Amino acid sequence: MTSKRKRHSASFKAKVALEAAKQTRTIAELAKAYQIHPVQISQWKKQLLDGVETLFHDGRHRERETSQAQQAELYEQIGRLNMEVEWLKKSVARCG
Repeated sequence: MTSKRKRHSASFKAKVALEAAKQTRTIAELAKAYQIHPVQISQWKKQLLDGVETLFHDGRHRERETSQAQQAELYEQIGRLNMEVEWLKKSVARCG
């Protein structure tokens, strides 16, 4: 007989993973309490611990990098435009 796959909500997964990360009860005890396979709990715990780093990532650092890239691009455009202006001045002077 085939059984339907259970779909768990993100909040449920987070709750179970946090309990597993706290290590107040064993994974086997959690699996029995929530009727989930222990491997599934271990996977959710691993996802939680791997993703925690992004919660504390400094968003200002990324903004600084993008603003520096934009600034470099603008300086490059200014340089090109200055070269064009000088070339046009010389061309006009020759034609006179």
